[in-house]
This record gives sequence, C-alpha cells and structure tokens, in this order.
Amino acid sequence: MAALREELGLAPRSTRTYTVRQAVADWLEGGLPGRSDRTKDAYKEALAPLLAKIGHRPLRELTAMEVRKGLEALSSQYSTRYLQIARNSLERALRFAQTHERVGRNVAELIEAPRGKTGRPSKSLTLAQAQGLLKAAEGERLYPYIVVSLLSGIRTEEIGALPWEHVRLDEGPETAAHIEVWRADRTGGDTKTPRSRRSLRLPDLCVQALLKQRERQDRDRLIAGDRWQDNGLVFASVIGTPLLAGNVRRAFRTICKRARLQGQWTPRELRTSFVSLLSETGMAIEEISHLVGHSSTVVTETEYRHELRPVIRSGADTMDQLFPSTARDSRSGQGEPLHALVLRPRGARQQLAIALPVVLPSTKGTVLAPRRDDFAAQ
Repeated sequence: MAALREELGLAPRSTRTYTVRQAVADWLEGGLPGRSDRTKDAYKEALAPLLAKIGHRPLRELTAMEVRKGLEALSSQYSTRYLQIARNSLERALRFAQTHERVGRNVAELIEAPRGKTGRPSKSLTLAQAQGLLKAAEGERLYPYIVVSLLSGIRTEEIGALPWEHVRLDEGPETAAHIEVWRADRTGGDTKTPRSRRSLRLPDLCVQALLKQRERQDRDRLIAGDRWQDNGLVFASVIGTPLLAGNVRRAFRTICKRARLQGQWTPRELRTSFVSLLSETGMAIEEISHLVGHSSTVVTETEYRHELRPVIRSGADTMDQLFPSTARDSRSGQGEPLHALVLRPRGARQQLAIALPVVLPSTKGTVLAPRRDDFAAQ
C-alpha cells in the first residue's frame, strides 16, 4: 500500500522532523504573495497560541482531533472571531503544504472553530452623546478627524488615507462640497470593496472642520520647515507623516473621558454611530448601506446598526392607523388612539405620567391637540 501511495503521489514527502510550526513559517514566507507585513503579522499573532499547543507535532502525524482540542483549550481565553482566524489561517497553511506535497490531507478542513468567550460588543453613540463628544473635542487636533468620521461614516482606514486632492471644498454653486473616498490604508491602496469607492457630499460642519484643518496644516508646514514630509494627507502628524493608529486611539480616549462617556470607545465606533443615528431617523437601510460602502445590506443590519430606541414601535404605529381606537372624543365625535398611562412610585406617593405623542392623528386626517379633560376619567 505504501508503494501504491507513492506511485499515486499521495504520500507526504515531509519527514517526521517537519513540524506544524515549520509548515506555518513556510506559508507566511512564501504563501502570501503581495500581502503586507502587517497582514502577515496579524496571521502570525492569531496562530501563536495554537502553535504553542500543536506546533511541535510532526505535520504528517497531525490529526483533526489534535487541532480541535488545541482550539477548545483556547476558547476560554479568546473570542470566537479570534479562534476562527486561527483555524482559517492553519487551514491555509496546510493547504500550502499540500501544494508542496508535504502532507496528504488538510485536517483543519474537517473541523469548525469552537465558540470562544464573548468579546466586547461594538457600541453606538446616542445623539446626545455624539453632541457631547463634538463639544469636548473642540479645539483639539483630533476634532476635524472626529467630525468627518462621525458625520460621513467612512472607515478609519479610509480617513487615514484621504488626500487633499480628493477633498472638494471650493466647488461652484452647482456642485456641493464632497469627498472622494477612492483610497484606503490597505495593500495597494484600494478600498475594501469596489462598492466602497464612493463620493460623499459633506455636511456643513464637516466643511467648516476641514477648512480649519487646512489652515492648521499650513501652520504645521511652516513650523516644521525642512522636516515636513509632504504626503498630501488631510490628517497627518505635525511633520506630515501618516497618523499612527495607537496615537489616534489614545487621543480619542482622552476626549471621550472629557465628554464623560462611560466605558471604552474606539474611533471605529464613530462609523457604527453614523449608521445607527441615520437608522434612528427612519432612513432606508439600503440608502445607509450605500453611504457606508457596504456590498449588501446584510452587513449593515447585522454588524453596524445598533437600535437606539428602547422600544420598536413602528409596527404598533402602523396598526394604530389601520385599526384606530373606538374611544371617541365627547365633544368632536372623532376617534383618537388611547394613550399610555405610567405610574411611577415616588416615596409614599405615586406620580402619574401620561405618555403623549407630539401630534394625535385622527381617523379623518386632521391633527387633534390633546386636552386635559381627555384624560381626567382615565
């Protein structure tokens, strides 16, 4: 059987000393052409805990059960997403080894990543929190960065690579001020997906912030003199170099603390806040998905939109219009919906609160103002 396997080319040609760790190292070195060093480091970091458990095993003797047990041993320390990246990276490394006939089968393909610990969920700012954040950021170097991120919803990798040549602030009366999101801080400089290439009209607050940013950068250029490195970036350091993600996060945390935002916040959550705030206004999810450059509405709905209203009321509002309440106004005879009564205990007494909409739609299409005696009997 061994001879037949050799004839068929199915027998692995690696020795017993060729380990899983060596196979991963070979994949990182030769199996990722065109990938940046940052991408390779991300794969290496994700695989490090798993390799600490199975990296010493001869590749030809590795079993699917060993991979499963290795991942399960990490499930209490790492998130599900982290374990998925580790498992997928190992699968790709073993596929690279298969291509070079160092192993007969890819055992990582036979298993699924286990569930890990619950990670920190992404959050969204409420309108009041967003306004407080902008107020706390006024006068800071990061203020224009926060304004553009929050009010346009572009990715951190897109705002970091935004050049001045793609910012249109001085357009004529027929063309609104806008930005051209055509680049990203990724390998090759392309955006995440083809649909991510988009031009976005700028809100007035963004225009004002970017005009101030251009003035500040002109001053930075004069102060830096020969040290200035002209990369053409809108958001750069005091000498023109690209902003470091760690520095942006630290400055953002400081501003969040000043705004008295509870918990930990990251610049990426300005994008989720953009989606949620637009969703709160009732904008169609298809339009929001187009604005943020998603390839479909699925990602927008499941990953980015965080419902800000404590109660989903659209169904009840619609049914109230279809089936209006039979309660009649004693003086006008027009039907109006019932209104919620909430009893809130306060000490020995109970405070009566009446939840009223801004306007009361009637069955005849007119707007009825609430009256005190409408609720006296209730």
